[in-house]
Amino acid sequence: MQTPAPEHDAEYLAAYLDQSRQIMRDLQAARAAIRQVEGRAESGDSLVMAVADGQGGLTRLRIDPRALRLSERELGRKVTAVLQEAQANAERQAMEIADKVKGKALPEPLDETFIRQRVEQATRDLLL
Repeated sequence: MQTPAPEHDAEYLAAYLDQSRQIMRDLQAARAAIRQVEGRAESGDSLVMAVADGQGGLTRLRIDPRALRLSERELGRKVTAVLQEAQANAERQAMEIADKVKGKALPEPLDETFIRQRVEQATRDLLL
């Protein structure tokens, strides 16, 4: 937003607040959407299935009883691979949501230059 002339301060501040509110709504919507993310993965033989949430936490793990015939090492590798894939899937989805709001930034705050300009203008107005 470009700094307005003094006579347009009220409109500028209203637009500044509106833009800030919209960005906050967008961020809250993105946060809610990320909470709904489910990254799913399944082993090629369908013996292991996992679901991860938008923060990468495990929300579901299913191990088919037939998987218990595998060696401990093989089952561990399979579970680990499926968990990592589910988490990576969830992370991709969460990043896509975050990227949509990433470029939206709150307007630059009013700085001392803006205030100084207004004080100088008020002083000139009083002296004239």
